[in-house]
Amino acid sequence: MFAEHKSPGARPAGSLMPSPDLCTEEEVVRLVHTFYSKVRKDPVLAPIFESHIDDWDRHLARIVDFWSSALRGTARYKGAPMPKHAALPGLTPALFHRWLALFRETTQALENAALQQRADDLAHRIAGSFWYGYQARHGELPDGDRAH
Repeated sequence: MFAEHKSPGARPAGSLMPSPDLCTEEEVVRLVHTFYSKVRKDPVLAPIFESHIDDWDRHLARIVDFWSSALRGTARYKGAPMPKHAALPGLTPALFHRWLALFRETTQALENAALQQRADDLAHRIAGSFWYGYQARHGELPDGDRAH
């Protein structure tokens, strides 16, 4: 598995400290809604998301809170995303890379270069953390064998 794919989170990152001066709340909303619009149309990712999200309006509001907290420091997000993501069956590095590619495609269209860089760096960190959390939960070893 790892011979064919780099770790989904393998990317150096700059300062990831949130700042209200980085962007507006409207930019966060636009980023999240544009990205998830692409996810919902993606032939690979859409079936996964659609099978686990019942209320998209509620989900998007929660994700806006997450990214607002991460980027702007609003502290509105109070959840624990790792357990829910780690519980999903059948995730692969290719799915994480696809998620990151769509995210980068979305951020590249942003006019705010600082937001683009910070969001990309955070997305890579998040993907890496989720992938390692997923592996720990599912007992995956680097050669693809399962722990006993």
